[in-house]
Amino acid sequence: MTALAIVNARLLDPASDYDGPGAVLIEDGRISEVIHGQATERPAGVEIIDAHGLCLAPGLIDIRVRTGEPGAEPRETLKSASLSAAAGGVTTLVIQPDTDPALDDPAMIEFIQRRGAALGLVNIRAAGAATQGRQGQRMAEIGLMQEAGALYFTDGDSVIANTRTLQRVMSYATSFNALIACRPAEPWLTEGGVATSGEMASRLGLSGSPAIAERIQLERDLALVEQTGVRFLVDQISTEGALETLSRARRKGLEVAVSVSINHLCFNEIDLGDYRTFFRLDPPLRTEADRQALIEALREGLIDVVTSAHSPAPAEDKRRPFSEAAPGAVGLETLLPALLSLHHEAGLDLLDLLRPVTAGPASLLSLPAGALSEDAPADLVLFDPNAPVVIDAAALRSKSKNSPFDGRRLQGKVAGTWVGGRRIF
Repeated sequence: MTALAIVNARLLDPASDYDGPGAVLIEDGRISEVIHGQATERPAGVEIIDAHGLCLAPGLIDIRVRTGEPGAEPRETLKSASLSAAAGGVTTLVIQPDTDPALDDPAMIEFIQRRGAALGLVNIRAAGAATQGRQGQRMAEIGLMQEAGALYFTDGDSVIANTRTLQRVMSYATSFNALIACRPAEPWLTEGGVATSGEMASRLGLSGSPAIAERIQLERDLALVEQTGVRFLVDQISTEGALETLSRARRKGLEVAVSVSINHLCFNEIDLGDYRTFFRLDPPLRTEADRQALIEALREGLIDVVTSAHSPAPAEDKRRPFSEAAPGAVGLETLLPALLSLHHEAGLDLLDLLRPVTAGPASLLSLPAGALSEDAPADLVLFDPNAPVVIDAAALRSKSKNSPFDGRRLQGKVAGTWVGGRRIF
């Protein structure tokens, strides 16, 4: 592989808190040198790419990506998801276990990873199911799946309602130091709900899902975390009340991380408008007060991971009455410009925005990526944070086009994506 130097860049490295001019030298797919400050000499015998002052950062890591492969390939394949990721500067994907069949045994974990490696695009890893078939009844073989490469364990959008089952899952996971992730959603309170309970849902005549359901379930999950000592990820927090519960748990010393979807940082329940099904999400969009609380938590470093919550749905599943439309939105290609909107509109620092999509998930999942450092994988994104873009859902590389950002004006455009030193976009 030809040695490569990206020079005249603005380096953004949340792992070292460096934001300034510099250059990166790449050899054999890894970063061999990082230069801070203006490089006066350009190395001989290497390919030179002049960044012209654009931002160079570690490639984004998205730990919550749904695809249709295997089982529902018309919705999304690993290849189409990878192409979307590359265009969005995302270099590592963690596939959710809600495939058909579910990723609940070592063979399925290995299949996803072999298939991803064969594509030769982005890094594709898998999350294993916490229970067999994601049914919430019998514990899956967590130890063997971890040996096969599963990065963490979750039933995804399916809540493990049986407290005894979840207790067993957590207790077993501690012997492997495995990470367990759960969506905090009390299943009986949220059953049938398609919008956040309140004035907006009542006005639209939509069945409500109360915000308190998230806090109630989180209280249960954290009590089990305290009892078992398991490493735990609160998956897709969305309400101010749940943030208060989380803060209290951390003050008690519990090892708890938290993720939030980019959609809940950028939209609120008012965006439902006249029953726009691209905004039919799970968890549903919350109040503006909740959104602002999440943004402040991100600003203060309380959010460990931001995800695209990429969940493709074909047009026939979205063009239905709001309560019947499939929940979810695609987000791989829009994750970076959506994050940058919080810089331009809410004044968040670029390093604080990039940390939960680079160093944060890398640390949580013990990945070697997520930093501009010597001997790290040369997984990089070069972008212009100020370039205006208008999101056109029809032009997205995902096979499904269900983007809530469709038609929205954002700032931030990817100029190049490298994985293992190879330029893939």
